[in-house]
Amino acid sequence: MFIKSYKAFREKSAFIYRTNCKEFTVTYEKLYEDSLLLARAFKSKGITKGTKVLLLSNNRYEWIVSDLALISLGAISVPRGLDTPQSEIDYILEHSEAKYAIIETKIAYKEYKNSFEKLKGVFIIEAPKVHTFFGIVYSYNDLLKDRTISEKDIETFILQKEQLSSSDIFTLIYTSGTTGTPKGVILSHQNIMHNVLYLPPIILLTKDDLWLSILPSWHIFERAAEYISIAHGCTTVYSAIKTFASDLEYYKPTLVATVPRLWESMYSKINQALEKESPKKAKIFKKLVHISTLYNYFDRMRKENLPRFETPTPLENFLFKCKGNFACFFLSPLNAFAKKRLALVQEKFGGRLRLAISGGGSLPSYLERWIDALGIRIVNAYGMTECAPGIAGRGLQCEVLETIGYPVSGTTLKIVDKLGNENPAGKEGEIWVKGPQVTLGYYKIPEENAKTFTNDGFFKTGDLGKLTINKELVITGRSKEIIVLANGENVDPSRIESALSMLPFITDAIVVGHTKKGLGLLIVPDFEKLKEYVQEQYGVVVHNLEQILEHKSLTNRLKSKMNDLLQPKEGFKPFEKLQNIHFLDEEFKPGVELTNTLKKKRHVIEKKYKALIDKLLH
Repeated sequence: MFIKSYKAFREKSAFIYRTNCKEFTVTYEKLYEDSLLLARAFKSKGITKGTKVLLLSNNRYEWIVSDLALISLGAISVPRGLDTPQSEIDYILEHSEAKYAIIETKIAYKEYKNSFEKLKGVFIIEAPKVHTFFGIVYSYNDLLKDRTISEKDIETFILQKEQLSSSDIFTLIYTSGTTGTPKGVILSHQNIMHNVLYLPPIILLTKDDLWLSILPSWHIFERAAEYISIAHGCTTVYSAIKTFASDLEYYKPTLVATVPRLWESMYSKINQALEKESPKKAKIFKKLVHISTLYNYFDRMRKENLPRFETPTPLENFLFKCKGNFACFFLSPLNAFAKKRLALVQEKFGGRLRLAISGGGSLPSYLERWIDALGIRIVNAYGMTECAPGIAGRGLQCEVLETIGYPVSGTTLKIVDKLGNENPAGKEGEIWVKGPQVTLGYYKIPEENAKTFTNDGFFKTGDLGKLTINKELVITGRSKEIIVLANGENVDPSRIESALSMLPFITDAIVVGHTKKGLGLLIVPDFEKLKEYVQEQYGVVVHNLEQILEHKSLTNRLKSKMNDLLQPKEGFKPFEKLQNIHFLDEEFKPGVELTNTLKKKRHVIEKKYKALIDKLLH
């Protein structure tokens, strides 16, 4: 795949990145040469087919070069980010049996140095020459001091692919684990190549597309996006959280790969910026979004593009379409005005953005409707590390909002009950999948493999969902995260957290209450916004978080406001109301309470705040 792209797109830009405020553009030819030189250097230090190599680095151009070099040798990368605790690195090194490590900087090397004592070699991406006689530590400057490439080097590099087969392992990814100890997911060349072949048609990818990259490169979602980009001759721009908004306007991407948390942040920032600039403007903006949302809903109604879980009668279908046509007719002038004004917001995304892909979790309904109202085409994707990652996605062939769309080509997907029987449309159950992208299993955990795979080869995802009558997938929760109350009622915390995330002062929140009589909510607040909110809504002036925690009537009013969002008309049951809330004085951090894609590690948070939870829900 890589060699074909190099030959077809030699002079085209493959990657754009910044270092020390200076921009660098890398062509496909330069990417090829850098990968060849590094592969040659790795091979000279003993890395061959099947060698496991820890790749410990954050996003940077050298990450993809290192990855491609290891792939060409048939080595097995074991990637992680620099936010990984040392105890976890120690576990991964021992469990994976990695013999070498690549680490991003000299500072990071010093931090993890004790973990590398038993390795055969350590390679530092960014460092001056550090190698000493008989030493095992090399910088990339040490490795790449000879940059001459002979014809024999080229021939050797190209022929290396003949040693690889589709069943060979290409990476071992230790999941961050939202529910427990990291597990090593074995992915083969077949697993990832199925995604490289069958995901691009879903988004009609072409060589003219430009990706803006912000997710961790080592995460399989971002990694697959970069492989797909390379395979089709696209350009990828490495961005960062701090520069993402400005990079959207400057580079004008056609595609971005994101996670729901990023959209939640943008939703809050846009609304709060307007509110700060002018409450009148904010009110007008919300009205325009409301009009656009209404029109889009009725437009989908008349085009039969709303999720349906029961087959309507011909009369019901006729009335449904009539209602949609009637509403669209009257809303059309207002919608045209709203869309014209909202198009100005699209300029903040560069003006060329044709698709925004959201993975790593399902988008909350309010957020999906908001993005849709702005005129941004969102591809709501569903995947897992275990599927490298693609399972399903609402690509350009599916316009049914608030669904994940159809399974990726070649994938068999079914919804089953607790006995493994297939459920009809509309009935919730666990999602099982089978296909060429599904992992070979978990490394050295046979008991987990026995639990996770059925006898006929289906992978039990642990996610809950249901199918529409047209086979679009709807994600409804995660079975392992379900809270079981003392009365036996089951609660999906993610639905409640998604509904409450629209409140401006909530940076993050986690619903707790397993085995308790009721539910509680631990909130990571944006204190400045919380201070403004309580003053505007209740006329109460506070100067610190302690004042809010001590002001019981105020916290009760805030709790009531939250419970107002958890109404039956939104699908919530009476026992899903909050019994108590608590504001935390420290945020959830990636690598500690959050995974690399910013999902909450519930087991970690619940353990950390056990005493508080017991007091909250006594």
